[in-house]
Amino acid sequence: MTRQQLIENIRIKESFLCVGLDSDRKKLPHHLLGDDDPQFSFNKAIIDATAPYCVAYKPNVAFYECEGIQGWTSLEKTVEYLRRYYPDHLIIADAKRGDIGNTSAMYARCFFEELGVDAVTIAPYMGEDSVTPFLGYPGKWVILLALTSNKGSHDFQMTATKDSHERLFETVIRKSQSWADEQQMMYVVGATQGQLFEDVRRIAPNNFLLVPGVGAQGGSLEEVCRYGMTDDCGLLVNSSRGIIFADSTEHFAATAAEKAKQLQQQMRQQLQQRHIVS
Repeated sequence: MTRQQLIENIRIKESFLCVGLDSDRKKLPHHLLGDDDPQFSFNKAIIDATAPYCVAYKPNVAFYECEGIQGWTSLEKTVEYLRRYYPDHLIIADAKRGDIGNTSAMYARCFFEELGVDAVTIAPYMGEDSVTPFLGYPGKWVILLALTSNKGSHDFQMTATKDSHERLFETVIRKSQSWADEQQMMYVVGATQGQLFEDVRRIAPNNFLLVPGVGAQGGSLEEVCRYGMTDDCGLLVNSSRGIIFADSTEHFAATAAEKAKQLQQQMRQQLQQRHIVS
């Protein structure tokens, strides 16, 4: 999916919502556990219910890998279902990979060729040669971890050098700007970072930002938009638990749809305020 296609989908849907498929088998509704593939049954129901209100899905790979072969099969079926029935939705593998060049090349092949997702989250700690193998696929996206929403993010990401006083997350964004442009590179910036979005935008004014942390982690959608939104929107705001696990009964999908719709309506207001949609 190209950048322009993503922007058009945002305008059509009047939404920049990404639904995180963090489908923990231990949290699935009890009535699904007798199915042959409970994770896929759950994902399929969530996707069908929320697709009108979002532009992207983000399966967190760890929740499938931990289940062994069955979990990976569930992930493959989920991606295949999205590609077949909802081809206009961006599919992000939240894998947080990043290794030496030849290993990264195998990860890139796994996610882009074999699994067939549109984007992969990457940990940039090992530098350029750990990221560039993912950039060799036209139409695919690299999403670099930059400034995350977890408590430990300040352990390293906010550390400043003595000479330049530039913080590590700023160095990551600035340096990676030479590896790829906004047509192929996004950044993860946590919703709880508030006004720091302005610092991100000074270095990366046009890149899309994948923003987790709205909802269960306490991030403010209004604040994210105030400091991070661009004229093309430039945001994909992710919500996982607040949507998919809002209800554990047989009505879980309908509740997920309602939660997604509520976020979509808030997003429409933000897009209207910026005159991105009418």
